[in-house]
Amino acid sequence: MHGTVNDLAMSGAQPRYLSLSFILEEGLPMVTLWRVVRSIQAAAEQCNVRIVTGDTKVVDRGKGDGIFINTSGIGTLAHDGFIGPRNVQPGDAVLLSGDIGRHGIAILSAREGLAFETTIESDSAPVAAAVLDLIGQVPVHCLRDLTRGGLASALNEIAIAAHQPVQLSSTAIPVSASVEGACELLGLDPLYSANEGRFVAFVPKTAAEQALSCLRRYNASAQIIGHVPRIAAKEDFSRGQVTIKSPLGSIRVLDFLSGEQLPRIC
Repeated sequence: MHGTVNDLAMSGAQPRYLSLSFILEEGLPMVTLWRVVRSIQAAAEQCNVRIVTGDTKVVDRGKGDGIFINTSGIGTLAHDGFIGPRNVQPGDAVLLSGDIGRHGIAILSAREGLAFETTIESDSAPVAAAVLDLIGQVPVHCLRDLTRGGLASALNEIAIAAHQPVQLSSTAIPVSASVEGACELLGLDPLYSANEGRFVAFVPKTAAEQALSCLRRYNASAQIIGHVPRIAAKEDFSRGQVTIKSPLGSIRVLDFLSGEQLPRIC
């Protein structure tokens, strides 16, 4: 539910209506299905959307892994412009709506039965209210939710599509101590960990502080994490490249994840 409404929000739309379809494995306990349906109902009310259509199919025992859920959504545009990578411009500031990595680590710990000193809760949440508020206050060039592949993958996709470089500051990216500790223990990188309630926004540099103030009304850990540098013609090779600056001042390329994402989500 949150994933679908957040996808709509990334185009600047107010989520309105959703379809909901189930693929159920024969023998799925009714108590499990009821728990899922009640959770969906609560999420729909939280997101202020209506479920207007759907379908249910049942597959043979052992061939459905319990339950699969598919949603699709329709929203109404809250603006008359275009929000997307082609609008990214040199000088743009890159903002992150909150701390990263919690959803991926929470899912992994639940699936594998991992226990940490503190409970890591998923960041799963609708972001439409924050996005629509932001669009109403500042020019927004691009938005992207940080789901599969996390922050690093989302920014690489934007940089390639925009044919512009993106430079980040590692010290500006908010990661909770519990997520950072879990990632160190498991050999994972929070920059690639999935999120379900976080997004990045590209806005003009002149509007960055106003945009940050807006986002912090919804999440105190929102930050300006980087910018789109201006490059000379002789540096054209760096277009579409994401780099990150370490606390010591060194710069490295932040590429797509090499290997399989853990945990597998969606």
